Amino acid sequence: SNMFCGYACVVYAMRGEYETAAPFIGFAVVLDMLDGRIARLTGSASEFGVEFDSLADIVSFGIAPAILSFAWGLSPLGRLGWAAGFVFVAAAAMRLARFNIQSGTGGDKRYFVGRPSPAAAAVPAATVFAYPLGLDDYRAALPALAMVLAPAILMVSTVRFRSFKTIDLQSRRPYTVLLFVAGGIMLIATHPRFVLVLLAYSYLASAFIGMAISRFRHRGGRGLPDSG
Repeated sequence: SNMFCGYACVVYAMRGEYETAAPFIGFAVVLDMLDGRIARLTGSASEFGVEFDSLADIVSFGIAPAILSFAWGLSPLGRLGWAAGFVFVAAAAMRLARFNIQSGTGGDKRYFVGRPSPAAAAVPAATVFAYPLGLDDYRAALPALAMVLAPAILMVSTVRFRSFKTIDLQSRRPYTVLLFVAGGIMLIATHPRFVLVLLAYSYLASAFIGMAISRFRHRGGRGLPDSG
């Protein structure tokens, strides 16, 4: 299903139906969040599943967003545009390969090293969904380079992004969690274009905000007077 969503995104993007193509990446993100949990619940987790999941992710979070971005706004830039799209595909492939290697090393499970490929793909997908008309002029298309290259660079970087998989919902009050979920669904249902763009770019900025806070605390701790 994840791979099908990536394929459907490519098909609709090639037909110029960007408003239909972009949400398929969002559907793929949701399916990617569920597949591992379903495999563990049904006792069907396997090494084959791990490898197949990564191959599906390359289609849905590497090739699909790159083609969507090129068809929507990078094509006026010619070779520069398709080169930027390929950089995104290559970065997604390297990000997934690195994740497969590091997943069994016992690192800090609270953070991802580098931006996860689904979150990176969400940036161009949300942007295109918010403005599905496309870009026809090369001057207007120049900002689209940042939309593609910034997430690509972050995927292969060592910048840490918060992982929500380790959040223990059972330790929190159930009604509080339900209220947050209901509120999120309501906002996405009523203002999908604005909310999805806000979520995609907020998560991108969250890593740098976290780095700034950590450095501020570190400098503040060093500046405290010695109580001894």
